[in-house]
Amino acid sequence: MFQHLKAVWTFRYFWASLVKMDLMTRYRKSVLGIGWSLLHPLGMTAVFVLVFSQFSGENWKVYSQLTLAGMAVFGFLRDCTLQGCHALTRNEAYIRQSPLPFGIYPLRTMLSNLVHFLITLAVLVVLIAILNSSLDVFAQLWKVVPMVVVLAVCGWALATVTAFATVYFHDISHLLELAAQLLFFLTPIIYGREVFDKREMPQVVDWNPIAAFIEVIREPLVKGEVPGWGTYATVFGVTAALLGVAFLTIHKLSRRVIFQM
Repeated sequence: MFQHLKAVWTFRYFWASLVKMDLMTRYRKSVLGIGWSLLHPLGMTAVFVLVFSQFSGENWKVYSQLTLAGMAVFGFLRDCTLQGCHALTRNEAYIRQSPLPFGIYPLRTMLSNLVHFLITLAVLVVLIAILNSSLDVFAQLWKVVPMVVVLAVCGWALATVTAFATVYFHDISHLLELAAQLLFFLTPIIYGREVFDKREMPQVVDWNPIAAFIEVIREPLVKGEVPGWGTYATVFGVTAALLGVAFLTIHKLSRRVIFQM
């Protein structure tokens, strides 16, 4: 594991250039450019506020903050998982030409999505400060920054696992798209946990690890509260498990995966 990480760091200029190229290519000839990273989550949040805020019972100001935070975290993990499916296949030319560490290619996917996530997070912080007419949210950032790092590690692990899985099972990306749509509505994003509790379905949230990832970001920023230790234990436990699976996958399949491409 440490040898692989050292090799990835050695080629940092290579994968940094790939991430830069991805960002430039994505918004080439676009009028707003990277501004679309701001408009999409804000637009979706506005739609959910108009449609669902009346049913949630929350004030629209609080509801918009909760929804935007939930969508930012869920969107990051979803995009790392789905785009990670193509992390190896889209880089087949590099893989065949040079024996670079395989962790570079999922890292490329994760970092590209991390840039958009951080932009959305910055918009969320500004939105909270404006709607609450207070700068207290900036004092809560120190509680969130370590969790963003953990979230990034989890995103890389997800991208790595799905990248190798797609090489062997090409239909997995389509299955994951359906699963992501289902999981979106089973996660307290556009409605709170109380909706599940009222319908005697608390296990839907309790057994949903994405809910924990959302809480460790949303609670400190929006409510100024620290989630319970059980929530942090879930986040660290799931991340550690995925990280172990990712490194094990690289170790077992890196020498054979080229024959499946």
